[in-house]
Amino acid sequence: MADNVNEESDYVPGKDELDWGYEEGVEWGLHFPAANGEYQSPINLNSREAQYDPSLLDAGLSPNYVVCRECEVINDGHTVRILLKSKSVVTGGPLPSDHEYELHEVRFHWGKENQRGSEHTVNFKAFPMELHLIHWNSTLFNSLEDALGKKNGVLIIALFVQIGKEHLGLKAITEVLQDLQYKGKNKIIPCFNPNTLLPDPLLRDYWVYEGSLTTPPCSEKVTWILFRYPLTISQLQIEEFRRLRSHIKGAELLEGNDGMLGDNFRPTQPLSDRIIRAAFQ
Repeated sequence: MADNVNEESDYVPGKDELDWGYEEGVEWGLHFPAANGEYQSPINLNSREAQYDPSLLDAGLSPNYVVCRECEVINDGHTVRILLKSKSVVTGGPLPSDHEYELHEVRFHWGKENQRGSEHTVNFKAFPMELHLIHWNSTLFNSLEDALGKKNGVLIIALFVQIGKEHLGLKAITEVLQDLQYKGKNKIIPCFNPNTLLPDPLLRDYWVYEGSLTTPPCSEKVTWILFRYPLTISQLQIEEFRRLRSHIKGAELLEGNDGMLGDNFRPTQPLSDRIIRAAFQ
């Protein structure tokens, strides 16, 4: 069970000597060789080229997420992370039968303006935000760290986010962001329900492809499930994310760096010979 936050701190960006940022994203491969791989994420999803695969619905995607008590929310200088303490799992869909994938954390990527922010694009359209539910195969491995880079090791469920009405499920997060203004700040929240992040009860409208982590070390062999229909948050909610800072309090900033956390998305990577499958026509 990887419910100990420190268990995967070995690979948490920024905790090793090799700090990294989005402005020098092209150079990640110098320090993290996997970032030079052929099957990197994110990608642009061309919806017309996705191949309908009815077998994805043979065993419906079945999340068994439970409400997390005493969840930790962190500003790590690159993103906002929600570390889940209770055991939420997902099975079915494109996953190997009888394998459970445990939800480890949720991460957010957003733009400083509404026309950009998501890591993946759909027909070259970006969304203002994308959130990632990062899972590891608890049938085969003992922790997320253990599962990185291994076949059937890691699953990331991605959700695009558009601006509209307030998202009640994310309110528990956006309400505390003012306490996480600087890098390294964290807060325990009493209750968070990951089920509120799932777009629709049937969970049939998604794309699947094989890729990588979108942050260093950029390990490959990650199964990606991307939901077609976006979540909606309010303009006020996304502004709370845009007030966060990427540095510790009192840090001296380099010239030209405003210190604001945002535009924390990796550019899309070549599809190479990968096939995107769709669970819908």
